[in-house]
Amino acid sequence: MATPENKLAFDGGWQYSPAPESTDHVKIKKTYELFIGGEFVAPVQGKYFDTINPATEEKLSKVALASAADVDKAVKAARKAFVGWSRLKPAERGKYIFRIARILQERSREFAVIESLDGGKPIRESRDVDVPLAAAHFFYYAGWADKLEYAFPGRAVKPLGVAGQIIPWNFPLLMAAWKIAPALACGNTVVLKPAETTPLTALKLAEVIADAGLPPGVVNIVTGAGETGAAIVNHPGFDKIAFTGSTDVGRIIQKALAGSNKKYTLELGGKAANIIFADAAIDEAVEGIVNGIFFNQGHVCCAGSRLLVQEPVADAVIRKLRDRMETLIVGDPLDKNTDIGAINSKQQLETIKSYLAIGQEEGSEMFQSSCAVPKRGYWCRPTIFTGVSQSNRVVQEEIFGPVLAIQTFRTFDEALIKANNTPYGLSGGVWTDKGSKIFKMTQSIRAGVVWANTFNKFDPTSPFGGNKESGVGREGGMHGLDAYLKLGG
Repeated sequence: MATPENKLAFDGGWQYSPAPESTDHVKIKKTYELFIGGEFVAPVQGKYFDTINPATEEKLSKVALASAADVDKAVKAARKAFVGWSRLKPAERGKYIFRIARILQERSREFAVIESLDGGKPIRESRDVDVPLAAAHFFYYAGWADKLEYAFPGRAVKPLGVAGQIIPWNFPLLMAAWKIAPALACGNTVVLKPAETTPLTALKLAEVIADAGLPPGVVNIVTGAGETGAAIVNHPGFDKIAFTGSTDVGRIIQKALAGSNKKYTLELGGKAANIIFADAAIDEAVEGIVNGIFFNQGHVCCAGSRLLVQEPVADAVIRKLRDRMETLIVGDPLDKNTDIGAINSKQQLETIKSYLAIGQEEGSEMFQSSCAVPKRGYWCRPTIFTGVSQSNRVVQEEIFGPVLAIQTFRTFDEALIKANNTPYGLSGGVWTDKGSKIFKMTQSIRAGVVWANTFNKFDPTSPFGGNKESGVGREGGMHGLDAYLKLGG
């Protein structure tokens, strides 16, 4: 018999949870409206869409579908709010942002559970990585609000105006923090669109923003799909567009913005090389490989999805990696023991499956762990391909799933050539006990972020962004401030 401890609270009723210890006191509304001008308002056209739990294929909530008319309302609200927000004393702006961070910390468990329910990621990752890091970004940029002249000495600093921000489904709350926090610290107002498959934590963040007392219209959140995003990109009322997502969509946005004088940042796809030299600490490197590709089901733009292993240790690394994969638990994201959760959507699972077929058709050897997976939901066992060549599609194209392509190399130069032989340039990793080798490789890889003897480590003070087809501009750190300011001489 169900007890209050194993029920998930919904406004207007109760729904029983598959992981009772993780969902008590978590509230999800049956219907979510748009957050415009400090209030939740119905969409102009009265249209809604369902957001689905990818682990159960069950509906979580009904969410408003914003049209171009709704985006226009949000822009007008943001433009009106900009007058007062930009003139507010910077220290006062900082207090509001600090307040958001504090409330987010206080409600961290609720946010973590909803992030895992809506996105499919393991609760350990939502609880220990995503939510704390999101709060840390608000804390970090709150501290910069009254210190902008020190960040850019000798320069006149002015906010841009109204920022249109479009975020992806792999890190919904964190990406919202990455974009909203620096924009507010610099005196801008915001219209944010979360991904259609993961809107719930952004809408919960709207509740936090209201509770923090931000003036109406400073932050507006409109939900929808591709047409809603296009309405943001094409609206003349924005002074800045910030987008995180696929390279294909990034190209479309870049063309649409050409000649518009809008400032923009694009954080796009990646196909990172994770390079293991023979002198590396192999056991630690194997853990780094696992974290690099299987973290968040491989739904990471900077995932280490290409493994380059020096020939003398290749057999040992692959053997240890296969053994480690057999220990990974794929299943209920709300189970604290789960290592790999659900694939974010049915569409993304089909994309991953198509690449599994392509890899085998190209002649590569595929290995998947033998773990059991639930019968309902969207699941993919951790997968590696060996015997791949540089021209194989599983080596060149972003899969965005728990799929790793493994190559070997003999010399430093061969590893570098293979690492750079990709249209992407977002991230990379190097594993060796030689500091000189780390320095030489990290300086030579054409990528925005390169980790040494670790992978997927983030900090609010560190800039993040890509080269080549992985994007334009940087987010995080002082670079994240520059992206939201007009800098005078």
